[in-house]
Amino acid sequence: MKATPLSIPDVLLLEPRVFEDDRGFFYESYNQKAFDEAVGYPVIFVQDNHSRSVKGTLRGLHYQFPPHAQGKLVRVTVGEVFDVAVDIRKGASTFGQWVGETLSAGNRRQMWIPPGFAHGFLVTSDVAEFQYKCTDFYAPECEASIRWDDAELGIGWPVESRPLVSAKDGQAPSFRDAEYFD
Repeated sequence: MKATPLSIPDVLLLEPRVFEDDRGFFYESYNQKAFDEAVGYPVIFVQDNHSRSVKGTLRGLHYQFPPHAQGKLVRVTVGEVFDVAVDIRKGASTFGQWVGETLSAGNRRQMWIPPGFAHGFLVTSDVAEFQYKCTDFYAPECEASIRWDDAELGIGWPVESRPLVSAKDGQAPSFRDAEYFD
């Protein structure tokens, strides 16, 4: 596995070694030892999630606060998305900055988003199946979100028209009014 720090170095782009031939392909999608070495510390995942969304769906920007803050290892197994992480750690030099990468079934990339980041994705193919491992369980009392189209963040979503968002995401607070990690 190749691990590349993005412009926010705590967020990693992970690319597996893929073996392809006329029968198809094989790759190791997750290896605890290799992942911990890439991240630089041990990580324990406790929950796997899987969503299916149609083109133009935007989910996010979501996060959870301690004691149930979540790190996420995300990937796409069908289709393609533009995946985004926003640094919401007040003391970080990259506070308020975002990174985005295209993840697809074709490129087999994964992104590691540690606790302290808001996360969202936009489906850019006809349909996408998005899977992610979480370091803590879903805890509705700790969940929060930020508006996907916040002008202060200026995320460069590759949108062709207004995306499909949930009512909840449509009512999320601005970055300025959101709660941050200390």
